[in-house]
Amino acid sequence: MTDLPLPPFQLPLLAEDERLDTVNEKIRLIQKKQGLTFGTDAFLLAAFVKSAPKTHAVDLGSGTGIIPLLLLAKGKIKSATAVEVQPAFADLIARNAKLNGFADRITPLCANVRDLRPEDIGGEVGLVISNPPYMKCTSGKRNESDEKYIARHEVCGDISDFCACAARLLKHGGKFVCVWRPDRLTDLLGAMRDHRLEPKRMTFVHADRESEPCSVLIEATKGAAPSVRISKPLILYQPYIQGEKVRCLTQESQTIYDTCSFGDVKPNDQKD
Repeated sequence: MTDLPLPPFQLPLLAEDERLDTVNEKIRLIQKKQGLTFGTDAFLLAAFVKSAPKTHAVDLGSGTGIIPLLLLAKGKIKSATAVEVQPAFADLIARNAKLNGFADRITPLCANVRDLRPEDIGGEVGLVISNPPYMKCTSGKRNESDEKYIARHEVCGDISDFCACAARLLKHGGKFVCVWRPDRLTDLLGAMRDHRLEPKRMTFVHADRESEPCSVLIEATKGAAPSVRISKPLILYQPYIQGEKVRCLTQESQTIYDTCSFGDVKPNDQKD
């Protein structure tokens, strides 16, 4: 588990463009004021990962390192390599790991998924996770911040590159867990099949009962036989209450946030 929060005199030094956020009672996070920040997808992805406390995980496109932090704080993994192509964010990962007492369990690695090989991380692993860029370079408006643009667009690797990297890093039977956009689901499933990553679990996420899915969570197994379990949709928010400006989480989504678990999957006891 992570250390107790640091007393005020040990607060980290922040650059002018940075802020310090409290994620929950166990995690604090240095983030860019105007840059890429974590969101709902990071929480849901960490919760969707099966508990594997003996496993070393690799996070592809780690950003600030929030997903390894969430997994370690809940004891769901043993350690992690946080891969990030942007040097500024690789530095943030190191600082956030130290801030939360995980400097010896999170290894930042500034690298492109197109080039990453097992020898770069000490050998094949049992778990790869990713919240990859989901927009094609030809879609959407270019963000004012290049950091945001690279994080959200397939500039340094498309979904096929991320799946290929996951397949290279995983041992046979290892898990690749990611979050993705439903409107590009066929791109993801095709890339997984091309690289011998067989989808085994899938959950669609909806903002409310009336909306189309806003994201999809998928776990694939390297070298497995075809057979996928699609669970019931996750509804994030209750309907708006007249006169209220803030929507309340559903009981199910609140429990997922509180426990960092979907609660309906057996732990993965695989050891690396």
